[in-house]
Amino acid sequence: MTEALYSEDAYLKSCQAQILRVEADHVVVDRTVFYPLGGGQPGDTGWLSTGHGIRLEVTDTRRVDRGEIGHFLADPSALSPGDQVHLELDWDRRYAHMRMHTCLHLLGSLLQFPVTGGNISAAKSRLDFDMAEPVNKEELTRQLNALLQEDHQVGTRWITDQELDAQPELIRTMSVKPPRGAGRVRLLEIPGVDLQPCGGTHIRHTAEIGPVRVSKVEKKGRQNRRVNVVFEGDAR
Repeated sequence: MTEALYSEDAYLKSCQAQILRVEADHVVVDRTVFYPLGGGQPGDTGWLSTGHGIRLEVTDTRRVDRGEIGHFLADPSALSPGDQVHLELDWDRRYAHMRMHTCLHLLGSLLQFPVTGGNISAAKSRLDFDMAEPVNKEELTRQLNALLQEDHQVGTRWITDQELDAQPELIRTMSVKPPRGAGRVRLLEIPGVDLQPCGGTHIRHTAEIGPVRVSKVEKKGRQNRRVNVVFEGDAR
């Protein structure tokens, strides 16, 4: 198992780790600050370096076998199991994902419909909703920015699988289900605004997100609307 340091502190930018396994295109380490692809959030990128002058670009991060997290490299052949390495995030990209991911939770709190899909990127993100009603993007932009400016605290807590089973209303995503099997599930909590299972990385206060804009609302079927969000000032 790879210890997921990002799950307890998303603001960690780097860490020391030991290589457990080397494959043709990735390495597995014992602990990491790199978030693996999942829940609509991309896998982190950054750098892996050793004390012997080797510095390699991490081009993607994904879950692999047995709860391990793989860090993908163009050529990991110079590395060996047991090597001590330094992992460093592309922090600007990750922080944009944190801001966007938290913003989508706020968007979902305003549109109380089941979520059928979503995607996060550093520039533009979206949520798809199972709803037939049209959406006024200017009014939604105003409401979303009002929530950001109220500077709500963002935190996480854990509940057991059994507690989640007793509260099925917490699960709003239709396409992605919370991971089971570990005995507990992490909740993203914005008191008075949002509470739902989420394993992604988030900022600590909503004001960190900065001004945003609902750039487009698309009809994707009889009862499906796609709502796109960008950081204010972005032309997309």
